[in-house]
Amino acid sequence: MADHKHGEMDIRDQEKTFEGFMNFTQWSIIAILLFLIFLAVFAT
Repeated sequence: MADHKHGEMDIRDQEKTFEGFMNFTQWSIIAILLFLIFLAVFAT
């Protein structure tokens, strides 16, 4: 069995996936807030 050495695994794919998830989350929150503001202003 191979010995595990901390910090040797290539995590570039995981980092790109996490960055994409965070970017999606950020823009989703912005879109939801804009939609809620739109409803508050125009839906009376």
